[in-house]
Amino acid sequence: MTPPVWLRPLLTRKMLICVFTGFSSGLPLFLLLQLMPIWLKEGGLDKATIALFALAQMPFVWKFLWAPVLDHYVLPLGRRRGWMAAMQIGLFFSIGVMGFFDPFLHWQWVFALSCVLAFLAATQDIAIDAYRREILSEAELGPGNAVHINAYRLAGLVPGSLSLILAETMPWNQVFWMTACFMLPGLAMSLMVKEPVMATPPRTLEAAIVEPFREFIGRQGWKTALLFLGFLCLYKLGDSLATALSSVFYREMGFSKLDIGLVAKHAALWPAVLGGMVGGLWMVKLGINRALWLFGAVQLGTILGFAWLAWLGPFPEGGITLSNRLALALVISAEYLGVGLGTVAFTAFIARATHPAYTATQFALFTSLAAAPRTLLSASAGKLVLWMGWVNFFLLCTLLAVPGMLLLLKVAPWRPPPDKNSSSEIR
Repeated sequence: MTPPVWLRPLLTRKMLICVFTGFSSGLPLFLLLQLMPIWLKEGGLDKATIALFALAQMPFVWKFLWAPVLDHYVLPLGRRRGWMAAMQIGLFFSIGVMGFFDPFLHWQWVFALSCVLAFLAATQDIAIDAYRREILSEAELGPGNAVHINAYRLAGLVPGSLSLILAETMPWNQVFWMTACFMLPGLAMSLMVKEPVMATPPRTLEAAIVEPFREFIGRQGWKTALLFLGFLCLYKLGDSLATALSSVFYREMGFSKLDIGLVAKHAALWPAVLGGMVGGLWMVKLGINRALWLFGAVQLGTILGFAWLAWLGPFPEGGITLSNRLALALVISAEYLGVGLGTVAFTAFIARATHPAYTATQFALFTSLAAAPRTLLSASAGKLVLWMGWVNFFLLCTLLAVPGMLLLLKVAPWRPPPDKNSSSEIR
Protein backbone atom coordinates (compact mmCIF):
# COMPACT_ATOMS: atom_id res chain seq x y z
CA MET A 1 0.00 0.00 0.00
CA THR A 2 1.43 3.37 -1.03
CA PRO A 3 1.67 5.82 1.90
CA PRO A 4 -0.12 9.19 1.64
CA VAL A 5 1.82 11.97 -0.07
CA TRP A 6 1.94 14.08 3.11
CA LEU A 7 3.56 11.18 5.02
CA ARG A 8 6.27 10.26 2.51
CA PRO A 9 8.85 12.85 3.69
CA LEU A 10 8.96 11.01 7.05
CA LEU A 11 9.46 7.47 5.66
CA THR A 12 13.13 7.56 4.70
CA ARG A 13 16.37 6.16 6.11
CA LYS A 14 17.51 9.65 7.08
CA MET A 15 14.38 10.14 9.18
CA LEU A 16 15.07 6.82 10.95
CA ILE A 17 18.57 8.05 11.79
CA CYS A 18 17.01 11.24 13.19
CA VAL A 19 14.93 9.08 15.55
CA PHE A 20 18.10 7.65 17.11
CA THR A 21 19.97 10.96 17.22
CA GLY A 22 17.01 12.64 18.92
CA PHE A 23 16.53 9.94 21.54
CA SER A 24 20.23 9.82 22.41
CA SER A 25 20.38 13.62 22.64
CA GLY A 26 17.26 14.01 24.76
CA LEU A 27 17.85 11.37 27.43
CA PRO A 28 20.68 13.04 29.42
CA LEU A 29 19.09 16.50 29.35
CA PHE A 30 15.70 15.21 30.52
CA LEU A 31 17.48 13.32 33.27
CA LEU A 32 18.92 16.62 34.51
CA LEU A 33 15.65 18.51 34.06
CA GLN A 34 13.10 15.97 35.29
CA LEU A 35 14.58 13.06 37.23
CA MET A 36 17.27 14.97 39.12
CA PRO A 37 14.92 17.52 40.80
CA ILE A 38 12.67 14.75 42.14
CA TRP A 39 15.67 12.72 43.35
CA LEU A 40 17.16 15.78 45.05
CA LYS A 41 13.83 16.71 46.66
CA GLU A 42 13.35 13.14 47.91
CA GLY A 43 16.89 13.34 49.27
CA GLY A 44 15.96 16.33 51.46
CA LEU A 45 17.28 19.35 49.53
CA ASP A 46 15.22 22.58 49.47
CA LYS A 47 13.82 24.34 46.36
CA ALA A 48 16.49 27.04 46.26
CA THR A 49 19.31 24.45 46.31
CA ILE A 50 17.56 22.29 43.71
CA ALA A 51 17.18 25.33 41.45
CA LEU A 52 20.90 26.04 41.76
CA PHE A 53 21.59 22.65 40.19
CA ALA A 54 20.48 24.28 36.93
CA LEU A 55 23.99 25.79 36.87
CA ALA A 56 25.29 22.28 36.19
CA GLN A 57 23.76 22.71 32.74
CA MET A 58 26.20 25.50 31.88
CA PRO A 59 28.08 23.27 29.37
CA PHE A 60 25.01 23.57 27.13
CA VAL A 61 25.59 27.34 27.16
CA TRP A 62 29.35 27.27 26.60
CA LYS A 63 29.62 24.31 24.23
CA PHE A 64 30.52 26.57 21.30
CA LEU A 65 33.90 27.14 23.02
CA TRP A 66 35.06 23.58 22.33
CA ALA A 67 32.93 22.94 19.22
CA PRO A 68 35.90 23.89 16.95
CA VAL A 69 37.74 20.87 18.36
CA LEU A 70 35.01 18.65 16.93
CA ASP A 71 35.13 20.48 13.59
CA HIS A 72 38.90 20.04 13.30
CA TYR A 73 39.94 16.77 14.99
CA VAL A 74 38.82 13.44 13.53
CA LEU A 75 38.44 10.38 15.78
CA PRO A 76 38.83 6.81 14.43
CA LEU A 77 35.15 6.38 13.49
CA GLY A 78 35.04 9.74 11.72
CA ARG A 79 34.62 13.45 12.41
CA ARG A 80 30.99 13.08 13.53
CA ARG A 81 30.48 9.39 14.38
CA GLY A 82 33.67 9.15 16.45
CA TRP A 83 32.70 12.00 18.75
CA MET A 84 29.11 10.75 19.06
CA ALA A 85 30.20 7.26 20.10
CA ALA A 86 32.83 8.49 22.59
CA MET A 87 30.36 10.78 24.35
CA GLN A 88 27.65 8.09 24.46
CA ILE A 89 30.00 5.68 26.22
CA GLY A 90 30.89 8.39 28.75
CA LEU A 91 27.22 9.21 29.33
CA PHE A 92 26.35 5.57 29.97
CA PHE A 93 28.81 5.35 32.86
CA SER A 94 28.14 8.85 34.22
CA ILE A 95 24.40 8.22 34.52
CA GLY A 96 24.90 4.81 36.08
CA VAL A 97 27.35 6.02 38.74
CA MET A 98 25.08 8.91 39.79
CA GLY A 99 22.77 6.72 41.88
CA PHE A 100 25.52 5.56 44.24
CA PHE A 101 25.61 9.00 45.92
CA ASP A 102 23.38 10.31 48.70
CA PRO A 103 22.14 13.70 47.37
CA PHE A 104 21.85 15.20 50.86
CA LEU A 105 25.18 14.03 52.30
CA HIS A 106 27.22 14.30 49.10
CA TRP A 107 25.46 17.07 47.19
CA GLN A 108 28.81 18.61 46.16
CA TRP A 109 29.84 15.34 44.46
CA VAL A 110 26.41 15.04 42.88
CA PHE A 111 26.72 18.57 41.52
CA ALA A 112 30.22 17.84 40.14
CA LEU A 113 29.02 14.64 38.45
CA SER A 114 26.02 16.54 37.06
CA CYS A 115 28.47 18.99 35.46
CA VAL A 116 30.45 16.11 33.91
CA LEU A 117 27.24 14.56 32.60
CA ALA A 118 26.14 17.89 31.15
CA PHE A 119 29.56 18.38 29.49
CA LEU A 120 29.38 14.95 27.83
CA ALA A 121 25.77 15.54 26.77
CA ALA A 122 26.55 18.99 25.35
CA THR A 123 29.52 17.60 23.40
CA GLN A 124 27.35 14.79 22.08
CA ASP A 125 24.83 17.42 20.96
CA ILE A 126 27.55 19.28 19.04
CA ALA A 127 28.39 16.15 17.06
CA ILE A 128 24.76 15.04 16.61
CA ASP A 129 23.54 18.47 15.46
CA ALA A 130 26.37 18.72 12.94
CA TYR A 131 25.79 15.16 11.71
CA ARG A 132 22.06 15.74 11.30
CA ARG A 133 22.57 19.03 9.45
CA GLU A 134 25.08 17.40 7.11
CA ILE A 135 22.87 14.47 6.09
CA LEU A 136 19.69 16.55 5.57
CA SER A 137 19.06 18.60 2.45
CA GLU A 138 17.47 22.06 2.68
CA ALA A 139 14.02 20.63 1.89
CA GLU A 140 14.43 17.93 4.57
CA LEU A 141 15.20 20.33 7.42
CA GLY A 142 11.58 20.70 8.51
CA PRO A 143 10.61 17.01 8.63
CA GLY A 144 14.08 15.93 9.80
CA ASN A 145 14.17 18.32 12.72
CA ALA A 146 10.58 17.41 13.59
CA VAL A 147 11.50 13.72 13.81
CA HIS A 148 14.66 14.50 15.81
CA ILE A 149 12.79 16.72 18.26
CA ASN A 150 9.96 14.23 18.72
CA ALA A 151 12.42 11.42 19.43
CA TYR A 152 14.19 13.85 21.75
CA ARG A 153 10.94 14.33 23.65
CA LEU A 154 10.12 10.63 23.63
CA ALA A 155 13.41 10.11 25.45
CA GLY A 156 11.87 12.12 28.28
CA LEU A 157 9.56 9.16 28.98
CA VAL A 158 12.53 7.30 30.44
CA PRO A 159 13.79 9.69 33.18
CA GLY A 160 10.51 11.60 33.44
CA SER A 161 8.13 8.66 33.70
CA LEU A 162 9.61 5.15 33.68
CA SER A 163 12.41 5.98 36.11
CA LEU A 164 10.02 7.72 38.51
CA ILE A 165 7.67 4.75 38.47
CA LEU A 166 10.57 2.35 39.08
CA ALA A 167 11.79 4.56 41.95
CA GLU A 168 8.60 3.75 43.87
CA THR A 169 9.77 0.15 44.34
CA MET A 170 13.50 0.10 43.52
CA PRO A 171 16.60 1.73 45.05
CA TRP A 172 17.90 4.79 43.21
CA ASN A 173 21.23 3.19 42.18
CA GLN A 174 19.35 0.53 40.18
CA VAL A 175 17.07 3.17 38.69
CA PHE A 176 20.04 5.19 37.41
CA TRP A 177 21.74 2.14 35.85
CA MET A 178 18.53 1.13 34.11
CA THR A 179 18.18 4.69 32.83
CA ALA A 180 21.79 4.58 31.57
CA CYS A 181 21.03 1.51 29.44
CA PHE A 182 18.81 3.65 27.21
CA MET A 183 21.99 5.32 25.89
CA LEU A 184 22.98 2.06 24.18
CA PRO A 185 20.65 2.33 21.12
CA GLY A 186 22.27 5.66 20.25
CA LEU A 187 25.72 4.09 20.56
CA ALA A 188 24.65 1.27 18.23
CA MET A 189 23.44 3.87 15.71
CA SER A 190 26.78 5.70 15.83
CA LEU A 191 28.62 2.46 15.09
CA MET A 192 26.37 1.46 12.18
CA VAL A 193 25.72 4.63 10.15
CA LYS A 194 28.04 6.10 7.53
CA GLU A 195 30.08 9.24 7.99
CA PRO A 196 28.61 12.11 5.90
CA VAL A 197 30.73 13.44 3.03
CA MET A 198 30.71 17.19 3.45
CA ALA A 199 32.92 20.24 3.14
CA THR A 200 36.63 19.88 3.92
CA PRO A 201 37.25 20.43 7.66
CA PRO A 202 39.32 23.45 8.75
CA ARG A 203 43.03 22.79 8.26
CA THR A 204 44.10 24.09 11.68
CA LEU A 205 42.44 24.46 15.08
CA GLU A 206 42.93 28.23 14.80
CA ALA A 207 41.00 28.25 11.53
CA ALA A 208 38.28 26.11 13.13
CA ILE A 209 37.89 28.76 15.86
CA VAL A 210 38.11 31.95 13.77
CA GLU A 211 36.56 31.12 10.41
CA PRO A 212 33.02 30.18 11.56
CA PHE A 213 32.57 33.57 13.23
CA ARG A 214 34.15 35.47 10.35
CA GLU A 215 31.95 33.68 7.83
CA PHE A 216 28.77 34.33 9.83
CA ILE A 217 29.46 38.04 10.37
CA GLY A 218 30.51 38.46 6.74
CA ARG A 219 27.34 36.80 5.51
CA GLN A 220 24.91 38.60 7.84
CA GLY A 221 26.57 41.95 8.60
CA TRP A 222 27.03 43.18 12.18
CA LYS A 223 23.57 44.67 12.67
CA THR A 224 21.65 41.69 11.31
CA ALA A 225 23.95 39.28 13.15
CA LEU A 226 23.31 40.97 16.51
CA LEU A 227 19.54 40.95 15.95
CA PHE A 228 19.75 37.27 14.98
CA LEU A 229 21.72 36.38 18.13
CA GLY A 230 19.33 38.37 20.31
CA PHE A 231 16.40 36.48 18.81
CA LEU A 232 18.06 33.16 19.64
CA CYS A 233 18.29 34.21 23.28
CA LEU A 234 14.72 35.45 23.59
CA TYR A 235 12.41 33.37 21.38
CA LYS A 236 11.98 30.44 23.81
CA LEU A 237 12.84 32.28 27.01
CA GLY A 238 9.28 32.37 28.38
CA ASP A 239 8.38 28.71 27.98
CA SER A 240 11.87 27.54 29.05
CA LEU A 241 11.61 29.43 32.34
CA ALA A 242 8.00 28.34 32.84
CA THR A 243 8.98 24.66 32.73
CA ALA A 244 12.28 25.00 34.64
CA LEU A 245 10.78 23.83 37.94
CA SER A 246 7.77 22.00 36.55
CA SER A 247 8.35 18.80 38.54
CA VAL A 248 8.69 20.77 41.78
CA PHE A 249 5.59 22.83 40.84
CA TYR A 250 3.50 19.68 40.36
CA ARG A 251 4.63 18.34 43.72
CA GLU A 252 3.80 21.61 45.48
CA MET A 253 0.35 21.58 43.89
CA GLY A 254 -0.19 18.29 45.75
CA PHE A 255 0.36 15.76 42.95
CA SER A 256 2.19 12.52 43.81
CA LYS A 257 5.19 11.03 42.00
CA LEU A 258 2.78 8.56 40.43
CA ASP A 259 0.61 11.44 39.16
CA ILE A 260 3.69 13.10 37.70
CA GLY A 261 4.89 9.86 36.09
CA LEU A 262 1.55 8.81 34.62
CA VAL A 263 -0.38 12.05 34.06
CA ALA A 264 1.97 15.04 33.87
CA LYS A 265 4.74 13.48 31.81
CA HIS A 266 2.43 11.88 29.26
CA ALA A 267 0.29 15.02 29.00
CA ALA A 268 3.50 16.90 28.21
CA LEU A 269 4.98 14.34 25.85
CA TRP A 270 2.26 13.43 23.40
CA PRO A 271 1.02 16.96 22.60
CA ALA A 272 4.67 17.98 22.13
CA VAL A 273 5.17 15.03 19.78
CA LEU A 274 1.97 15.91 17.90
CA GLY A 275 3.03 19.56 17.73
CA GLY A 276 6.44 18.59 16.42
CA MET A 277 5.11 16.26 13.73
CA VAL A 278 2.35 18.59 12.58
CA GLY A 279 4.75 21.51 12.75
CA GLY A 280 7.40 19.76 10.68
CA LEU A 281 4.96 18.76 7.95
CA TRP A 282 3.11 22.08 8.02
CA MET A 283 6.41 23.93 7.76
CA VAL A 284 7.01 22.44 4.32
CA LYS A 285 4.04 24.51 3.10
CA LEU A 286 4.31 27.51 5.43
CA GLY A 287 8.06 28.07 5.29
CA ILE A 288 10.21 28.59 8.37
CA ASN A 289 9.49 32.32 8.80
CA ARG A 290 5.72 32.04 8.97
CA ALA A 291 5.96 28.94 11.14
CA LEU A 292 7.99 30.94 13.67
CA TRP A 293 5.21 33.53 13.84
CA LEU A 294 2.26 31.14 14.13
CA PHE A 295 3.89 28.55 16.36
CA GLY A 296 5.46 31.23 18.57
CA ALA A 297 2.06 32.81 19.20
CA VAL A 298 0.68 29.46 20.39
CA GLN A 299 3.80 28.91 22.50
CA LEU A 300 3.34 32.29 24.22
CA GLY A 301 -0.38 32.00 24.91
CA THR A 302 -0.31 28.55 26.49
CA ILE A 303 2.05 29.62 29.31
CA LEU A 304 -0.99 31.27 30.91
CA GLY A 305 -2.42 27.82 31.58
CA PHE A 306 0.21 27.25 34.26
CA ALA A 307 -0.84 30.48 35.97
CA TRP A 308 -4.44 29.23 35.97
CA LEU A 309 -3.43 25.88 37.49
CA ALA A 310 -1.38 27.66 40.17
CA TRP A 311 -4.41 29.87 40.94
CA LEU A 312 -6.58 26.75 41.38
CA GLY A 313 -4.09 25.01 43.72
CA PRO A 314 -2.49 23.85 45.82
CA PHE A 315 -4.66 20.76 46.13
CA PRO A 316 -4.69 18.63 49.30
CA GLU A 317 -1.98 15.98 49.00
CA GLY A 318 -3.53 12.56 49.12
CA GLY A 319 -6.91 14.02 48.16
CA ILE A 320 -6.32 14.70 44.47
CA THR A 321 -9.53 14.27 42.50
CA LEU A 322 -10.16 13.29 38.90
CA SER A 323 -10.97 16.92 38.04
CA ASN A 324 -7.61 17.99 39.51
CA ARG A 325 -5.80 15.49 37.30
CA LEU A 326 -7.82 16.58 34.27
CA ALA A 327 -6.90 20.22 34.93
CA LEU A 328 -3.24 19.19 35.15
CA ALA A 329 -3.46 17.22 31.91
CA LEU A 330 -5.28 20.02 30.07
CA VAL A 331 -2.82 22.74 31.07
CA ILE A 332 0.27 20.67 30.33
CA SER A 333 -1.12 19.39 27.02
CA ALA A 334 -1.77 22.93 25.77
CA GLU A 335 1.63 24.20 26.92
CA TYR A 336 3.61 21.40 25.35
CA LEU A 337 1.65 21.51 22.11
CA GLY A 338 2.94 25.09 21.83
CA VAL A 339 6.43 24.00 22.86
CA GLY A 340 6.44 21.25 20.22
CA LEU A 341 5.36 23.62 17.47
CA GLY A 342 7.77 26.39 18.48
CA THR A 343 10.79 24.12 18.93
CA VAL A 344 10.62 22.46 15.52
CA ALA A 345 10.43 25.83 13.72
CA PHE A 346 13.18 27.30 15.91
CA THR A 347 15.54 24.37 15.33
CA ALA A 348 15.00 24.45 11.56
CA PHE A 349 15.68 28.20 11.63
CA ILE A 350 19.00 27.58 13.42
CA ALA A 351 20.00 24.76 11.06
CA ARG A 352 19.28 26.93 8.01
CA ALA A 353 21.65 29.61 9.30
CA THR A 354 24.72 27.32 9.48
CA HIS A 355 27.44 27.03 6.83
CA PRO A 356 28.37 23.45 5.72
CA ALA A 357 32.08 23.94 6.39
CA TYR A 358 31.55 25.01 10.02
CA THR A 359 28.40 23.14 10.98
CA ALA A 360 29.50 22.00 14.45
CA THR A 361 30.83 25.36 15.64
CA GLN A 362 28.03 27.55 14.27
CA PHE A 363 25.25 25.16 15.33
CA ALA A 364 26.81 24.93 18.80
CA LEU A 365 27.09 28.73 19.05
CA PHE A 366 23.48 29.27 18.08
CA THR A 367 22.05 26.56 20.34
CA SER A 368 24.29 27.73 23.19
CA LEU A 369 22.83 31.21 22.96
CA ALA A 370 19.34 29.72 22.95
CA ALA A 371 20.15 27.70 26.09
CA ALA A 372 21.87 30.53 27.98
CA PRO A 373 18.77 32.35 29.29
CA ARG A 374 17.12 29.06 30.25
CA THR A 375 20.14 27.96 32.25
CA LEU A 376 20.94 31.30 33.89
CA LEU A 377 17.38 32.27 34.77
CA SER A 378 16.41 28.74 35.80
CA ALA A 379 19.05 28.92 38.52
CA SER A 380 17.11 31.81 40.05
CA ALA A 381 13.66 30.34 39.37
CA GLY A 382 13.37 28.98 42.90
CA LYS A 383 14.01 32.38 44.45
CA LEU A 384 11.60 34.05 42.00
CA VAL A 385 8.86 31.64 43.05
CA LEU A 386 9.57 32.21 46.75
CA TRP A 387 9.39 35.97 46.18
CA MET A 388 6.49 36.18 43.71
CA GLY A 389 4.47 33.02 44.18
CA TRP A 390 3.63 30.59 41.40
CA VAL A 391 0.86 32.65 39.75
CA ASN A 392 2.94 35.81 39.32
CA PHE A 393 5.93 33.72 38.29
CA PHE A 394 4.03 32.27 35.33
CA LEU A 395 2.65 35.69 34.39
CA LEU A 396 6.26 36.94 34.29
CA CYS A 397 7.18 34.00 32.02
CA THR A 398 4.41 35.07 29.63
CA LEU A 399 5.77 38.63 29.47
CA LEU A 400 9.30 37.34 28.85
CA ALA A 401 8.06 35.56 25.71
CA VAL A 402 7.01 38.84 24.05
CA PRO A 403 10.43 40.35 23.06
CA GLY A 404 11.37 37.28 21.02
CA MET A 405 8.14 37.56 19.05
CA LEU A 406 8.80 41.25 18.34
CA LEU A 407 12.26 40.45 16.93
CA LEU A 408 10.60 38.30 14.26
CA LEU A 409 9.81 41.55 12.46
CA LYS A 410 13.53 41.87 11.70
CA VAL A 411 15.00 38.36 11.62
CA ALA A 412 12.13 36.40 10.04
CA PRO A 413 9.52 38.74 8.51
CA TRP A 414 6.22 37.22 7.47
CA ARG A 415 6.86 38.36 3.88
CA PRO A 416 10.64 38.39 3.32
CA PRO A 417 12.04 40.63 0.55
CA PRO A 418 11.89 38.95 -2.90
CA ASP A 419 15.66 38.75 -3.23
CA LYS A 420 15.98 36.91 0.09
CA ASN A 421 13.01 34.62 -0.25
CA SER A 422 14.93 31.65 -1.57
CA SER A 423 17.32 31.62 1.38
CA SER A 424 14.80 32.29 4.08
CA GLU A 425 11.99 29.90 3.26
CA ILE A 426 11.73 26.15 2.75
CA ARG A 427 9.68 25.47 -0.34
